[in-house]
Amino acid sequence: MISLRIGALAVACLVSLGRLAADFAIRDGDRVVFLGDSITEQRLYTTYIEAYTLARHPAWKLSFRNVGWGGDTAWLRQRAHPDEKILFAAEGSALDKMVVDSVGKGLGRDVLPLKPTFVTVKFGMNDHSYQKFRPDIFRAYARSQAEIAKVLGGAGARVAFLTPQPIEDRRPDPDKDDRNLSLRQFSDGLKEIAAHNGASFVDQFAPYLGLMMAARANDPAAFIGGGDAVHPGPAGQTLMAWAVLKGLGASAAVSEAEIKLPAGTVTAVGCKVAGLTVAGGGVAFDRLDEALPLPIDPRAEPALKLAPVLDDLSRYTLRVTGLADGKYDITIDGEPARKASAAELAAGVNLSDADGPVTRQTRELLALVFHKNNRYFDRWRTVQLYSFPEWAKGSDAEARRTAELSRIDGEIADDEAKIEAARKPRSHRFQVKPVSP
Repeated sequence: MISLRIGALAVACLVSLGRLAADFAIRDGDRVVFLGDSITEQRLYTTYIEAYTLARHPAWKLSFRNVGWGGDTAWLRQRAHPDEKILFAAEGSALDKMVVDSVGKGLGRDVLPLKPTFVTVKFGMNDHSYQKFRPDIFRAYARSQAEIAKVLGGAGARVAFLTPQPIEDRRPDPDKDDRNLSLRQFSDGLKEIAAHNGASFVDQFAPYLGLMMAARANDPAAFIGGGDAVHPGPAGQTLMAWAVLKGLGASAAVSEAEIKLPAGTVTAVGCKVAGLTVAGGGVAFDRLDEALPLPIDPRAEPALKLAPVLDDLSRYTLRVTGLADGKYDITIDGEPARKASAAELAAGVNLSDADGPVTRQTRELLALVFHKNNRYFDRWRTVQLYSFPEWAKGSDAEARRTAELSRIDGEIADDEAKIEAARKPRSHRFQVKPVSP
């Protein structure tokens, strides 16, 4: 048996992960707010984006809040209730006045009190009114998106405009659907709006439609998103999060441990390797990572077969060269993680979705984020914005509301403390050994 203790050489990084993080639109210290319609209110793609960021940057101080509202539009229909017939007919100063009033009212109540530093804005699905492209509606949409950028920018927040995803009816040619043609025009126009207003732009429409078309080529009735035609389920919203995160500059790198046999030389990127043992035709070592792999919702695993989600967003790599030909068992803390051939291990195996304690930790983190986001939604919509009926109003009504808000805030703070603990990487014992005959 050869037992090697790996010191400083093992932890030297070939690539600075901090340098990779510099390209990411979300930054250390950000208060992130997700603004949008019912697809945002579902708290799926937003939770996946949040979980990625928390897992990949466990030392960052971050907060996330979702203020999506079903049926909402860029002119904040559900929050300010402008007369849309008048809005669509308005031009010039009349349009300006309506938009400034409507957007200012909605943002002033639901977004600005959160003191955001980064806001993603996802409208368009309801805005296009589920019909062929209408210039009058688009005029109101464009002016409203520009006003959102202006108001949020004036409050010190960076803005990223996200296009909607396409509508997924069960038809072989979703690219010919008049509604999707309209959404494509809205999305193209949004790119110009973002450029003119100093905002970021992320197109998730094109990559999502590309995945739909590829699926239709094999099966004209394929339905990739789950959910319904407008509201994708976990698989579809994982694909949305994949497209959005890529558009926001999220990196793929988690960490990489490479062991070269027979010498037992170790190279580590984004992790520390110690306690290396070379014996029995395999290796064992302790690994402490700087970050966690992308948390994947178990309900969304079909998405991993439709797009290179893990290759693009979560490379959690183990590479072992110099092994004898054959199959090997990879275990983490004694739990089976994956089988791989010597050739696969030499090329590098991505363990982001392997069984065992690392994946279990990411799923625990994701569950905590979902719970926290659901509690915030309840706080905001069912308590903060609740209108007391006349019979319930009294001198103590607002005091009871304040007390309930304080109680839920305490629960959210508890959730966030648990999230902080859950996103810290833990040391694990990895072993690669020949598969028993």
